[in-house]
Amino acid sequence: MKENKKGKIYLIPMLLGDTRPEKVLPNEIFGIINITDYYIVENIRTTRRFLKKLNIKKQIDELTFFELNKRTDINKLPEYILPAKKGENIGIISEAGCPGIADPGSEIVKLAHRHKIQIVPLVGPSSILLALMASGASGQNFAFNGYLPIKEPERSKKIKQLENRAMNEKQSQIFMETPYRNHKLLDDIFKNCKAGTMMTIATDITTDTEEIKTKSVSEWKKNEININKRPTIFVLSK
Repeated sequence: MKENKKGKIYLIPMLLGDTRPEKVLPNEIFGIINITDYYIVENIRTTRRFLKKLNIKKQIDELTFFELNKRTDINKLPEYILPAKKGENIGIISEAGCPGIADPGSEIVKLAHRHKIQIVPLVGPSSILLALMASGASGQNFAFNGYLPIKEPERSKKIKQLENRAMNEKQSQIFMETPYRNHKLLDDIFKNCKAGTMMTIATDITTDTEEIKTKSVSEWKKNEININKRPTIFVLSK
């Protein structure tokens, strides 16, 4: 018996902020959303707004959304890929940036590989890579560390560990924080890092208020920094 042709799973990048979609997304994405009826998303409301901004031709109320975030029961994930097994396309969309990068969408991708479903990654903005590209830090050897520990002494220990790697291994260390805690993270970096360590602060990437600057920790201490509640990527480097 001939096996039914399976659908594809498209990894669709989300905008990083309030910016024009055509500025950061290729034309291909505008076509793909009109051949896709199923979506696995981190936030349904955000995704619906995003699809409207892309001027989707399909009726959004006729689309099917599966939510995938920290509250999702992992045992439900096999149900999420059933449409692809039946020949339907599925789009994966994160809260911001590229699915599967610092995003739970990677669990679906892993599952899809096991079921021999084709994965199609699409070009779009990644705050992690864009920050590194604009930092002047090493792009040959780097690590993304996600969110740092919140509590002490684990937090200070981690910051010092990342600084040591940046200095001794010449490995650029990329990390982030929940936007409303950005200034607290800055204070902790100032307390734990050496004056000569280089730090990039990349804020509101791809938007009209984008700011990306690299300075030594001692130079940053002399500046007034306003990144409260603004999406920001940090990079420590030699």
